[in-house]
Amino acid sequence: MSGTSAVGEKIPVHAYGGPTTLIEYGGLRFVTDPTFDPPGEYPMPLPGDHKLVKTAPSPVTAADLGGIDAVLLSHDTHDDNLDNAGRAFLPEVPVVFTTESGAGRLGGNAQGLAFWETAELWRPDGGTVTVTGVPARHGPVGCEPVTGDVVGFILTSDDLPSVYVSGDNAALEHVKEIAGRFAPVDTAVLFLGGARMAFAFEGALLTLDSAQGAEAAKLLGARRVVPAHYDSWAHFKEGRHEIEAAFTDADLADRLDFAR
Repeated sequence: MSGTSAVGEKIPVHAYGGPTTLIEYGGLRFVTDPTFDPPGEYPMPLPGDHKLVKTAPSPVTAADLGGIDAVLLSHDTHDDNLDNAGRAFLPEVPVVFTTESGAGRLGGNAQGLAFWETAELWRPDGGTVTVTGVPARHGPVGCEPVTGDVVGFILTSDDLPSVYVSGDNAALEHVKEIAGRFAPVDTAVLFLGGARMAFAFEGALLTLDSAQGAEAAKLLGARRVVPAHYDSWAHFKEGRHEIEAAFTDADLADRLDFAR
């Protein structure tokens, strides 16, 4: 267990509500899906009066984070993953890794990563960090025309343990694919919350629920799981209590790190 503690100290992760986390890796600082707006409502571009509702403020502003080297943006099309303040923040960062379609919409410093495509970033010490785009699906099979493209990420470097960022993924079969190439991973930042909307896909899951998160941790051989995307928005159906219960039932409670 002392080795796990040392690894945890090596890869600092800080969770800031919703899908937004700060990962310090190889001397570089990565932010996932930046959301900094106050509570409010966001109309959805769908038939009917559908809205995303943010229920809690972010504990930090973009300025509070200091210098950031890259954003890992799972997708740009939903306000709970990229809100107004988060969108304004993107041009301040050297590079934004996201979906190929998202890079086309965002332009500028956005770089699209296809599944399994890689990009290299120089570390301050002269080494490199590899960012790999990995599969994700934001709902049931065939959801993409409605929910859009999504991508997850793996961070690797020669002398560091790996970090997985799931993005808004509801497909355990994709987690199995990722595990086949990268397991065991040290730290898995899992977007959980069991997001559902009654009007979408007959209420099917749009992200992993807590029990699936525990299964994903097993598949990945993750030594640490940092939950994200489970609070601060009304459409998240499961929170910290459900996550803790599911991981306890799976005998994985000691792997949880809420990183607050």
